[in-house]
Amino acid sequence: MRTIGEAAAGLGIEAHVLRHWEEVGALTVRRDGNGYRVYDDGALEQARTVLKLRRVGLSLPEVVAATAPKKQEAQAVVRAKIDALESEVARTRQAITFLRHTVECRHRYLEDCPDCAHFVRDA
Repeated sequence: MRTIGEAAAGLGIEAHVLRHWEEVGALTVRRDGNGYRVYDDGALEQARTVLKLRRVGLSLPEVVAATAPKKQEAQAVVRAKIDALESEVARTRQAITFLRHTVECRHRYLEDCPDCAHFVRDA
């Protein structure tokens, strides 16, 4: 059993983050007889899951949905995030290709290069 401060320190985050996660329904923590949050192994594992999902790019509403009891709904949220990340990777690859070309381009001005114009038109 850990206090909120101990749990937060163990996760490398601030205690207010754990409180916020609990407020929005991303984390469930039981209370002791005095009303203090008590982080048992289950709550710590749940907090680690929330933290990992946040670090891979899910918003808190997405985390709540991705950890929902209905697996089909949770999978839909994760699939949507995968699609968004894959689109972002494709845009990043296109940007790298364009920038590499501009570095290696023999033309002084990008407007004079037919390849650069092609990249710009396809943007």
